[in-house]
Amino acid sequence: MQKQLTDLKQAVEDVLTLAKKRGATAAEASISKVQGIAIGSRLKEVETVEFTNDGGLGITVYQGNKKGSASTADLSRDALNLTVEKAIEIAKHTGEDPCSGPADKALMAFEHPDLDLYHPEALDTEKAIEMAIAAEEAALSADSRIINSDGASYNANLGAKVYGNSHGFIAGYPSSRFSMSCVVIGEQDGDMQRDYSYTVSRKASDLVLPAQIGKEAAQHTVSRLGARKIKTAKVPVLFHRELAPGLLGHFVSAISGGSLYRKSSFLLDHVNKSIFPEWFNIVEKPHIRNGLASSPFDNEGVVTKDATIVDAGILQQYLLTSYSARKLGLQTTGHAGGIHNWIVKDTGQDDQAMLKEMGTGLLVTEVMGQGVNIVTGDYSRGAAGFWVENGEIQYPVHEITIAGNLKDLFQRIVAVGSEKELRGSIQTGGILIDEMQVAGS
Repeated sequence: MQKQLTDLKQAVEDVLTLAKKRGATAAEASISKVQGIAIGSRLKEVETVEFTNDGGLGITVYQGNKKGSASTADLSRDALNLTVEKAIEIAKHTGEDPCSGPADKALMAFEHPDLDLYHPEALDTEKAIEMAIAAEEAALSADSRIINSDGASYNANLGAKVYGNSHGFIAGYPSSRFSMSCVVIGEQDGDMQRDYSYTVSRKASDLVLPAQIGKEAAQHTVSRLGARKIKTAKVPVLFHRELAPGLLGHFVSAISGGSLYRKSSFLLDHVNKSIFPEWFNIVEKPHIRNGLASSPFDNEGVVTKDATIVDAGILQQYLLTSYSARKLGLQTTGHAGGIHNWIVKDTGQDDQAMLKEMGTGLLVTEVMGQGVNIVTGDYSRGAAGFWVENGEIQYPVHEITIAGNLKDLFQRIVAVGSEKELRGSIQTGGILIDEMQVAGS
């Protein structure tokens, strides 16, 4: 891998040198190389076997305030030459934009930590097939009501990426990612339901065992059988911990620079204002070793740092790239490419205690549709889950809609569970909202 990283850095250095020779006043380039396998099975038979060996380079050149970008999957010398030429040509025909250009040199991650993101394993097709089939086998044999499979999959990716710019910054790192999933269908008294389970990790050895993934997929599916409709009402709603990151994902969109400088966010001009209850906190920790969303620098080479996003319910900062920061008259926050390991402070209750805290209301385990307006904050989505009374799950429910305004919903959060969802960039427990409009029959 070290040789591959050296070769990728050389390719980036070469195109940056070419860009300068051809008249670019500034330039930035990124390159990636990924090898992987993707296995799919259905009803314990192999359905797909894919091997990936992809790479690509993208370069952006600046001629004063004019910008041109081009990319290539061919990393030969001639192809790199042509790509730089095309980027230069495009820049000649674009308009002036004083906010364009690489991030400031002072912010580059010339020194950065090794976050232990690379744990290579042999891309063993036979072993991957065995694991996918084992997950399906466990699911199909777990309960007689599991009547069909929508498939199981195993994916492994080993890769490296390098970024460089005309500040003399060129850096990269390797990373690995492994995942497995299983989806099955159950039937009871003519009612059919579908659900899944999955696992993901930087290390293959840290994946949940196939038998457990299959068993969980079956349990989730069977628990939904016999789903009913409920009456329209305003009730407390608990977003299951697997869904809670998605709810906060709308918050991410609303405080991202692109939404803000376009004035298309319901949280415009909300830095240093209260958005959540005063006990609510979010911190970002980009340098967690092995973290799924860890990164020593962002997609513009800007060093990533621990940050407090929300403190005592108050928004502390926006999420900015160099371009959006310039548009807003601010400084980039190192978020080109997304967020890095958000950790939401919990209020101490485990999953069962969260149900007790809610008392009577709706536990949401699935949302559907795209009914979220980041400009206004209006939220309306199809949902399914479980009706809860006196802290105990009574029966599954479906064909309902949950609605509200995100600005109001964030203020109405009354608890965050201690059992956290760790399989993504936002680590949070279930989120309990004291009241939402639920539309049923």
